[in-house]
Amino acid sequence: MMLTPELVALTLRDVQDDGPEPGWTPLSKTELDCLVDRIQGEAGVEPIWVFAYGSLIWNPEFNVTGRMRATAYGWHRSFSLKIEHWRATSEQPGLMMALERGGTCDGMVLRLSNENRRNDLRALVAREIKYREVADMVRWIHIHTPEGAMTALTFWASTRRSGLTKPLPTETTAALIAKACGQGGSCAQYLRNTIVDLEAEGIRDRNLWHLQALVAAEITAPQPS
Repeated sequence: MMLTPELVALTLRDVQDDGPEPGWTPLSKTELDCLVDRIQGEAGVEPIWVFAYGSLIWNPEFNVTGRMRATAYGWHRSFSLKIEHWRATSEQPGLMMALERGGTCDGMVLRLSNENRRNDLRALVAREIKYREVADMVRWIHIHTPEGAMTALTFWASTRRSGLTKPLPTETTAALIAKACGQGGSCAQYLRNTIVDLEAEGIRDRNLWHLQALVAAEITAPQPS
């Protein structure tokens, strides 16, 4: 991999918390509870499985009681969500991954515990859905696993009508990822962590491997004097 830990280290800076994403309204506790209630109602008595295609693979932050490979047909990973917070700033925006329509996406499906389901689900939703305007970006999708087809919860599965994501030319994407860093780390760090943990699960995303090489080239390119 060309995007080495040493290159990632060059993208990291000490950035203070600069507040919520501009133009978005933080989700209230009441709205969060209503969203969790809705998801629980849709799941009913069935176990809740979460389709992880990015950071949830390497940092789920909930007690995983089941784990297996899964494929989502009709979706693919894309650095198409523009951010100005967490791994970016308003002065240097970055990009995070979402699921866009078309293609296939190999990932992992993670099962929430039955005993602590609501608390784990609430913490997970609070982590992923922080703003009122993005509440529709949590949805159920059909996936295929070694145990057969199932429905799983996933986050940031975009549609054209949402208007929240916008795929960019690969070169533009690489330039943004190479430069963006915020309180939560850098976008280059996020990209490398995702590739490494996908590889650990036996998953190789060709688009991400191509992207990491471009990001590495951006980081090492001479800077204008």
